[in-house]
Amino acid sequence: MLEAFSVALTTFFATIGPIDVAAMFAILSGDLTDRERRNTALRGVMAAGIILLLFALLGDWILTLLGISLAALRAAGGVLLLLIGIEMVSAKSGGATSTTREENREAVERADIAVFPLATPLIAGPGAIGAVILLMAHAEGNILEQGAVIVSLLLVLALTLVSLLLASRLQSALGVTGMHMISRVFGVLLCALAMQFLFDGIAQSGMLSALTDIPSMPG
Repeated sequence: MLEAFSVALTTFFATIGPIDVAAMFAILSGDLTDRERRNTALRGVMAAGIILLLFALLGDWILTLLGISLAALRAAGGVLLLLIGIEMVSAKSGGATSTTREENREAVERADIAVFPLATPLIAGPGAIGAVILLMAHAEGNILEQGAVIVSLLLVLALTLVSLLLASRLQSALGVTGMHMISRVFGVLLCALAMQFLFDGIAQSGMLSALTDIPSMPG
């Protein structure tokens, strides 16, 4: 249970990226009053939480409906998380955990940024959604481990809310270098977790055993 909690906490912190979200929020909410900024942050985190919890609770049903095996999910999730980890280590944005230029342009024109782009894709982006489905599926049949995943998700969302409320101060205190440093550390951890998910998916798929059972060609 403790291992599941620590893995989920690290994964959600890396895929949601409270500090990165806070930096983007500080830019997008520059024209809002303090009260509007607080309300926007609260509604954004609540909306993202609902989205992620829905995928956490219904992820298994979605996989069954689409005919996706757990092995395939682990392998695909590992690849996705690996790409996100590489983005974090190189301090480059590819759209998996952040908004694209087109989304930023549309967000600037909107009066309310709580649902878009704050709730999704900044907080509940493809990486976070994939991670919550993957982690819940990985803990399938173990109520305690699934509970640990949910608790870790709620903790990261709470931390994200605090980061949003302190967005301006956080950005000024850490600076660009400090924010990138924290992002790179969690990026390395995420890459390692992603590779483990990928290895587990390949092993569970039976591909390796199938390859070893292939008779060798006579010389």
